[in-house]
Amino acid sequence: MSAAPDSSLVRGLIPYLSGLIALIALGWAAELPYRLGFVLYSEQALSAILALSLALVFLGVSVRRHKGVVPWHDWLAAALGLGAGLYTAIRYPILAEEFFFRPVETTILGAILILLVVEALRRTSGWSLLGVLLMFFAYALFGHLVPGRLAGRSLEVLGMFSFLGIDNVAMLGLPLRIISTIVLIFIFLGQLLLRSGGSAFFSDLASALMGRSRGGAAKIGVCASALFGSISGSAVANVASTGVITIPLMRQSGYKRHVSAAIEAVASTGGQILPPIMGAAAFLMAELLGVAYGDVVLAAILPALLYYFAVFIAADLEAARQGIGHVEEAAIPRLGKVLKEGWYFPIPFAVLIISLFGWNLTPETAGLYAAVCITFLGLFLSYRGTRLRPGDILESLKATGQSSVQIVVIGAVAGIIIGIVEVTGLSFGLTFVLVQLGENSLLLLLFLTAGICIILGMGMPTTAIYFLLATLAAPPLIQLGVEPMAAHMFVLYFGLMSMITPPVALAAFTAANLAGADPMRTSVAALRFGWPGLVVPFLFVFGPSLLLYGTFFQVSLAAVTAMGGIWMTSAGIAGYLVHPLTAVTRTALTAGGLALMVPAEAFPGAWMVKVFGAVLCVFLVARLMGRKVTALS
Repeated sequence: MSAAPDSSLVRGLIPYLSGLIALIALGWAAELPYRLGFVLYSEQALSAILALSLALVFLGVSVRRHKGVVPWHDWLAAALGLGAGLYTAIRYPILAEEFFFRPVETTILGAILILLVVEALRRTSGWSLLGVLLMFFAYALFGHLVPGRLAGRSLEVLGMFSFLGIDNVAMLGLPLRIISTIVLIFIFLGQLLLRSGGSAFFSDLASALMGRSRGGAAKIGVCASALFGSISGSAVANVASTGVITIPLMRQSGYKRHVSAAIEAVASTGGQILPPIMGAAAFLMAELLGVAYGDVVLAAILPALLYYFAVFIAADLEAARQGIGHVEEAAIPRLGKVLKEGWYFPIPFAVLIISLFGWNLTPETAGLYAAVCITFLGLFLSYRGTRLRPGDILESLKATGQSSVQIVVIGAVAGIIIGIVEVTGLSFGLTFVLVQLGENSLLLLLFLTAGICIILGMGMPTTAIYFLLATLAAPPLIQLGVEPMAAHMFVLYFGLMSMITPPVALAAFTAANLAGADPMRTSVAALRFGWPGLVVPFLFVFGPSLLLYGTFFQVSLAAVTAMGGIWMTSAGIAGYLVHPLTAVTRTALTAGGLALMVPAEAFPGAWMVKVFGAVLCVFLVARLMGRKVTALS
């Protein structure tokens, strides 16, 4: 009989707690405390957001629940998390100034918060990331026992809780700050766009532009996933939102189940590397590198375009090989009608870009301006009968809080890991070992780093992947002379490739579930379509021209040859160009395409490899075209 009251109470609490998370983030981005005359530490806002997130986890994600009843221990954990977090938020000015004089208070608070964060991580992200965190805890306690250069300074248990739980270079540090003050704003922006009809507009725009071309359904999926994925903040969320439309459309056009799912997974994953938002990675990268946000966006443009060019070409070649035509005319909206009804959706993006580049505002303030813009437009304009209502704004606040809980917990965990790495000296030891390895072969170190990134990235969202890898994997590359931007882009790309790489390919598995396809077969197919994500990072490490570093001629040459190489290699992998290819031609075309992509500055004589690739590709294409002309005549 107690099930109904208990579940009703939880259902009533969760929306309010979720909305408070979003309101705190929005208020901080708007500098509301300062405007009202209050001087607050940013850690106070972070503690409050963490407190609410912990309460939501233990009320909403239970290990053992019967008929909606929340067990007493989950209620206790939720109350402890809320109480400890809010207490820290209120007391933080005193704790920060008198940290060394209040060891008992800081230890108790740190222990409660860290233990609850560890359990919240297990419930929201599973065992993979928890296992990584526990290994770092073990190193913090027993690092002095590790032999060789990886030996570290061990921490005393109570002191570890005090430092990691309260210090602003640990749990309440940079990762949680960026997530709470920047990422949440863009999640809110995405929710407003979703409720005002933005996702439908992007899908219709992609359909109107691509629906009449060969393999139009897949190209619609690629474009829609790119447009929505750049703001969604999650490859899996992008698959779940756009895949419900694009995967059935691809299936109806003739694409196989696993191929439809693979194309959607690859296109959705690419949204995390596509400016201007890049799943919030752009903001994180700017902070960690100490550069302007615009520098990150400019560096990311060309590699992202090459990635999507490759996916687009692969989808087109697959359609040609399978004889798949365009989408049914009745299902394609008129471009003029789409633009007439949804002309206002690009305006918030224009406001965002102008705020960032023209007015030099902070990302959170720019995101807030864009959110205000879409709110104002959405309240008075509608797309396909969908208009933003005042109630939708409240729902967006609630949805923002609920969807951000996992990433807030992961931000706290990332801060803990960074704190351990810094205080134990692991970062220096690991950098030293990897640099020694890379002194003999940078290429070997890159392959090793790529493997580490894919393994550590399994099952983790974009922000967590990047934070972890930027801390552990990027410094050795920079130490060996790799351009810092290229090093950070390299680890981001390979961390994201874990989304489509077996055995834990979350984006591919989510898409496979929507398509009713075999998950592993889908993941293998996703690698076939998304292979440039594994190659392009090597290109911009050895040839930073792809990051727009260099003269106009150098950048243009790198871009054109990379596009040509991707096209030829994709044709070799697909086994089709102007007609089906023999095994020998496929191999030769793949080799020629890869040679054409080699950066001219990669090593002495690299330009000769590039010229060889170009000559081989031109010869093969001319031969294939000649055979086609002969066959037609």
